[in-house]
Amino acid sequence: DSPGHLGRLRQQVAAACAQAGLHGDTLVDVRLVSAKTGFGLEGLVSRLQRSWKCAGDVYLLGATNSGKSTLFNALLCSDYCKSRAPDAIDRATVSPWPGTTLNLLKFPVINPTCDRIFRRQERLKEEAAKTEDQISSEEKKHLNHLKKQGYLVGRVGRTFQQQKSSPVVDFDPDVLSYSVDEDPKHSPRKREEREEFTYNELKDARWCYDTPGIVKEDCVVQFILQVLNLLTEKEVKLVLPTHAIIPRTFILKPGAVLFLAALGRVDYLQGEKPAWFSVVASNLLPVHISTLSNADAIYEKHAGQELLKVPMGGEERMKEFPPLVPQDITLKGIGTTEAVADIKLSSAGWVAVTAHAEEKLLLRAYTPRGTALVVREPPLLPYISTIRGSRITGSAAYRTKKPPSLVENLKTTGRK
Repeated sequence: DSPGHLGRLRQQVAAACAQAGLHGDTLVDVRLVSAKTGFGLEGLVSRLQRSWKCAGDVYLLGATNSGKSTLFNALLCSDYCKSRAPDAIDRATVSPWPGTTLNLLKFPVINPTCDRIFRRQERLKEEAAKTEDQISSEEKKHLNHLKKQGYLVGRVGRTFQQQKSSPVVDFDPDVLSYSVDEDPKHSPRKREEREEFTYNELKDARWCYDTPGIVKEDCVVQFILQVLNLLTEKEVKLVLPTHAIIPRTFILKPGAVLFLAALGRVDYLQGEKPAWFSVVASNLLPVHISTLSNADAIYEKHAGQELLKVPMGGEERMKEFPPLVPQDITLKGIGTTEAVADIKLSSAGWVAVTAHAEEKLLLRAYTPRGTALVVREPPLLPYISTIRGSRITGSAAYRTKKPPSLVENLKTTGRK
């Protein structure tokens, strides 16, 4: 949300790991990466090679829809994987639908010998000295496409390439010859043989596994669902962001209500001054502002309709959709530029709340029955309300602006 805060984010993730029981020698490192754009992946590969080398197998673990399969496919095409493996290993299915990874997919991890690590570091130094003008037009087009979707972009390459043997052309003159009384014959195409590993290549191999997603469960009382589990495939595609999220900031006075589609609701019940509410969710999900006196009627009339958009399908769809259940939240403001907490509306997104220093707020947040509502303190992106432009006339929202794009392993040209 602002330059120089990757270190703070690492600390927050490390603190969350420690709270979950991963601390001390158990937690080797924390890496912030994007398997979608490639940001941080080369650093992750280097760290994995220094940490594990070939001492054991590696497993990608996480909740459903957390991006394990996308990361698996990215590592498959990196220096972490044996050079012949991408032609012989099936890629993981990447889908917005939860639970698409049903089996243990795996690829063999390359043995990071001293020579291979040295050659890899030389390649990384050489590539880091390049500018966008020095890369191929195809790669430049790919990077520009990624920069439109994500702000932090990285290039993932391979030091060790599988040598392709020259194809042998079978020439059969009898097939080409024919008389004037007969049509030419077309020889059937030979089926391409799939790459196979030899016994010696696999007998001592270490493997990286992609695992089925873990369904979250409240260990105290009840089974907790994600919002995604309640949605149809068409609705899931609207909820899961496919482009970088641009935060939408609204100034609400006491007595105002914020709807995130029909999947979540935040009521500003009590407070002395207006507060900032920054919505971090798919840009395809609508945000609607109302008053406490009209909120219930709006939800009753428009849930399942175009105004709130998700769920979709009208009254029949809403009959089977769980009702929204409330949870009261009390917060104390830090200042007008720093959020005090995130209200996480299950897997639909979250709302970061920014308030005047020492200002006490009483809020009431709603999520569908059976899903989790979490108040995250400190917030993940504390300065998110500062990513804004001019006010939109007649609206409570700011005209949000994107932070500048960054390609981490390309030399900047100095041009604006």
